[in-house]
Amino acid sequence: MPAVGRGLDNREDDVADDQKQIRDEFHDAVNMTAKELEDFLQTDESQEVGQKSGGSGESTGHASGRRIVELLGTKVADLTDDDHQHMEKVTGYVKRHLAQGPSKNDVEDSKWRYSLMNWGHDPLKK
Repeated sequence: MPAVGRGLDNREDDVADDQKQIRDEFHDAVNMTAKELEDFLQTDESQEVGQKSGGSGESTGHASGRRIVELLGTKVADLTDDDHQHMEKVTGYVKRHLAQGPSKNDVEDSKWRYSLMNWGHDPLKK
């Protein structure tokens, strides 16, 4: 018969494993450094793309980019469940947007690229 607290320990291990996978996938999706992203967020190209909601004039992607900069500077031990949820959101967005591909051949100056860059991923970066 298993020990009484054993099930809880296994669930905590599962959560820790899930969160590590979330972080790994996030860091695979986000290929820009915090400095690169922070600099990009200051550009007109960054501020002109994406859906704006809530009347703030800031797009969802731009707001996410600011959050990503914070996440990249946060120690693993200090990450919250909400941080992990945002990391999943970023990973999902980058995967979906990459799969859609650009609508024109000039990727370098495309809204598609700039939108991805707001989410921390530069498709031209090696």
